[in-house]
Amino acid sequence: MKLPSYDVAARDAPDATGFRIQLPRRIAAHPLRQVARRLLLALLVLLTTVLIVYLDRDGYTDSTDESVDFLDAAYYATVTLSTTGYGDIIPASDGARLVNILVVTPLRVMFLIILVGTTLEVLTERTREEWRLARWRTHLRDHTVIIGYGTKGRSAVQTLHAKGLPKDQVVIVDPSSKVIDSANAEGFVGVIGDATRSDVLLRAEAQKARQIIIATQRDDTAVLVTLTARQMNRAAKIVAAVREEENALLLRQSGADAVITSASAAGRLLGLSSLSPSAGTVMEDLIQQGSGLDLVERPVVKSEVGRSVRETDDLVISVLRGHRLLPYDDPTASPLRSTDRLITIVRAHPRPHPAEPEERRPRE
Repeated sequence: MKLPSYDVAARDAPDATGFRIQLPRRIAAHPLRQVARRLLLALLVLLTTVLIVYLDRDGYTDSTDESVDFLDAAYYATVTLSTTGYGDIIPASDGARLVNILVVTPLRVMFLIILVGTTLEVLTERTREEWRLARWRTHLRDHTVIIGYGTKGRSAVQTLHAKGLPKDQVVIVDPSSKVIDSANAEGFVGVIGDATRSDVLLRAEAQKARQIIIATQRDDTAVLVTLTARQMNRAAKIVAAVREEENALLLRQSGADAVITSASAAGRLLGLSSLSPSAGTVMEDLIQQGSGLDLVERPVVKSEVGRSVRETDDLVISVLRGHRLLPYDDPTASPLRSTDRLITIVRAHPRPHPAEPEERRPRE
């Protein structure tokens, strides 16, 4: 059964059936358009040469009938610009020869540059793209794959980038070429195609990814993408978004490590804001990275091992111990162990220097 496309923009995209990798690059005209433009320029040079020869036709002689008409002028211009030069039509007068030296010869050189330069440019551009793609595949490891670049996908990318994830470590998968063009303009690598197909995920190097974020528009599509991604990469962390809460369990059974119910989460935030607008503002601030307060997961440092949760420098709200998430007031959360990870609230700071650990920041 073929599922419908999961992106709103993709439903109207005529090219959503195929797939290809698209690296970020400067905006340039299509190669065929460039070739057509150069051919038109070459034709303009040819017509200019024909007109020059025809206007000065009295200075030329034809070995056949000793007169030069428009056809003879076109013939002479063609064989001259192509450097063939059969010698049956030649400039006889001094004026015609001077025009050939000063005008026709530069036009001949321009004509050759246009034709040869077009071929070399197209071949060079294609070779450069293939080399960039091969180099990208070779060096790509432990990256993040974003399935769907709508509102949810863009927000996820912005959050990851705000936390220090480089743009070259993000691959966007979407069936719409317009969406991928937008991602390229922002500096991200894009793969055009349907992520429910394993070959499309292979193009995104999902088998080598550290984490996969599934932000599709349909829950059934999210399930199929999760199944395909988990079969391809057993070690990656998979986070998926669903609209209906009843489908969250199905996503977890399909292999997702975390499932976010977008509709329910938005509804809870609306309800909280209606009861307490300030509390809603704080919650929105917590989930928006890079400003105000941030939620941060970090490891326990050596000086904190054996201490109570309340004795840490940061405001700890949960302790991740193995697969268990313990609230800060759980008696078993303390003392802290070296293998624990802490979920803390810290004040957002500018992106730290590479020498400074990002996960360990003192609370202000």
